[in-house]
Amino acid sequence: MTVGWEWDDALFLGAAPYYRRGRLPYAPGLADALAEALELDGRGRLIDMGCGPGTLAVPLAHLFGEVVGVDPDSGMIAEAGRAAAEAGVAGKARWVLARAEELPDDLGTFTVATFAQSFHWMDRDLVAAKVRGLLRPGGALVHVSDLKTEPDTADPVEGLPHPAVPYEAMDELVRRYLGPVRRAGRGLLPQGTPGGEAEVYARAGFSGPRRLVVPGGQALVRTRDDVVAGVFSRSFSAPHLFGERRAAFEADLDRLLREASPSGRFSERLPGTEAVVWRA
Repeated sequence: MTVGWEWDDALFLGAAPYYRRGRLPYAPGLADALAEALELDGRGRLIDMGCGPGTLAVPLAHLFGEVVGVDPDSGMIAEAGRAAAEAGVAGKARWVLARAEELPDDLGTFTVATFAQSFHWMDRDLVAAKVRGLLRPGGALVHVSDLKTEPDTADPVEGLPHPAVPYEAMDELVRRYLGPVRRAGRGLLPQGTPGGEAEVYARAGFSGPRRLVVPGGQALVRTRDDVVAGVFSRSFSAPHLFGERRAAFEADLDRLLREASPSGRFSERLPGTEAVVWRA
């Protein structure tokens, strides 16, 4: 992953119950864009690596005959199962508790593999090679992330009814409690997570890529509880990291959010989504 850091099972410990509520969804239209680009017809098989609580696999399930989500966190797997049941796709979904580096041998082959903001936590060269071996000839690997190249605006909630989520102040509060260096499981990530995915996929023998951009910008209203859930859904501020100081942190976070929006409501614009398609 990154020099001096090793994955451990505390990376998202306790974060799963907050993830579905706290994380923003991918841009509407992502499923349609992938269906068109990959000529998906309701058949075939999807494997979603680092699936979390089914954030991507569940909305894409209708495009496949079967979806398999893989994640090393038991809480995430449990949440994914609940999300699939609520969406009415539990019958075509399978959730596998495993690290991507240690996949079971009985998964079969797949039409499409996806990484949705998860690849950076893995032994990337090893996992890319494993996934290429799982894909059928002509199959696709899709790397999904929030769009990072959208232009900044002076006021992202101009014309919207509520104040913006005070992300900078929230991050500063987390640093006050957990220190200036980013936490990740039981370790630290002073340089953040790695980039350069294109080079990794190319080394594994994938061809491409083809870049799809699904625009965002839709206005959202988020409650104070939604925002708190977002904080606890992240690896660098997962609940267990606060230890005995968690109650004090929550009290300070609640105070910060009440000052930012006495109504308890915030406005936010949904980011666009980028999907980079590689072929096996």
